Amino acid sequence: MFRILVVEDDNELRNLFIKVLSKNEYKPIGASDGDEAMKIIDGDYIDLIISDLMMPKMDGYELIKKLRETGSAIPVLIITAKDGFRDMQQGFLTGADDYMVKPVNVNEMVLRVGALLRRAQIISERKQTIGGLTLEYDSMTVYCGNAREVLPQKEFLLLYKLVSYPNRIFTRRQLMDDIWGIDSETEDRTVDVHINRLRDRFRDNSDFEIATVRGLGYKAVRK
Repeated sequence: MFRILVVEDDNELRNLFIKVLSKNEYKPIGASDGDEAMKIIDGDYIDLIISDLMMPKMDGYELIKKLRETGSAIPVLIITAKDGFRDMQQGFLTGADDYMVKPVNVNEMVLRVGALLRRAQIISERKQTIGGLTLEYDSMTVYCGNAREVLPQKEFLLLYKLVSYPNRIFTRRQLMDDIWGIDSETEDRTVDVHINRLRDRFRDNSDFEIATVRGLGYKAVRK
């Protein structure tokens, strides 16, 4: 399920976009401004961003600029009330991938989201590679040389998230919220059980290891 970050300071509009995206089988995450969005991006895997321009703390232009300065290629769809050519020009020059003017047709928004994901080849090539190991998201399969192994869903998602951000520390709660869901009643120690299973599976792997950061959580480390 693709994760879409909706950055919009208008609560009603943000909730509408989130509702529409959910109905179209995306997993939306809301943020009220660019500053909050950057914090989410730093700790989460995001496939695409929908962003307003006029927001407090950090506006859309600054958000996109910071993303591109860090080398991020996450597709960005701007949805804004700023309808002038210069505003649109600045958006694209800053690094946006598409631009819509409010009020928007939410069905058109969904079409544009799909087009951006296809253009970025995220749909057909959702893979992560670390050393000689390749994780194929859509089939939950891990490839290493000529060997392949289909992992249980939760184990795969946990490994995929860690490998997507080498050396980044994730707390147990972050991993629980992302993989089991915020409303899950499953205990945090379930993460430990799955981490131990992954360590057993890949104990002879020479590409990476899952390190424990005492008092914080876990991270994937390249060997």
